[in-house]
Amino acid sequence: MKINNFLFTFIKNSQIYIINVVNKLLFYLKKVAVEDNVICNGLVGIYGPGTLTIKDNTIINSGIRYNPVGDSNKTTFFMGKNANISIGKNCGISNSSLVAFQSIIIEDNVLIGNGCKIYDTDFHSLDYRKRKDKPDTIYAKKSPVVIKESAFIGAYSIILKGVIIGEKSIVGAGSVVTRSIPDYEIWAGNPAKFIRKIGDKNNEKKENIICASRTE
Repeated sequence: MKINNFLFTFIKNSQIYIINVVNKLLFYLKKVAVEDNVICNGLVGIYGPGTLTIKDNTIINSGIRYNPVGDSNKTTFFMGKNANISIGKNCGISNSSLVAFQSIIIEDNVLIGNGCKIYDTDFHSLDYRKRKDKPDTIYAKKSPVVIKESAFIGAYSIILKGVIIGEKSIVGAGSVVTRSIPDYEIWAGNPAKFIRKIGDKNNEKKENIICASRTE
């Protein structure tokens, strides 16, 4: 039994070490600006020629082992030419996908739940005639995304181009956010709609949101 426990611990620690080495090498090769105490649980994906910045004490979960919600997708970042993704201090991201052709700014203390998608582009033109061109992505509308300090994005939500999520606001799980959300508000649904103000006790019975954080 002791030998089995030793082998299990040794294999687990070896895997963690290898993952850390691979992530650090990837950060170096992709010229990612990583500050102190950034933790990546699982292998992350970094693509595109743009820039990625990750600030102090951020935790990134990537893969089914590191989030019990059960999504096997890894966390991925794609930055197009001259685009940037910036992640602030003390953030948490789980098994999510961020794609920037202009910019995605995530401020400090933001939690992004399991399986979220954040896009600052439509990817393709809304005009069917232009979609005939290959690639038609050059015609796609693009607009920066900003998620302000201490906001919480529930699991499997989609944040679309041009959206600003207000400070300390909450997006309910499975929501599709197509327009900006003010500070201190809860929104949910497809498309996401206003539920109530945060701290508004008179409307607490209206809230029926299931959110999944980085630790769930």
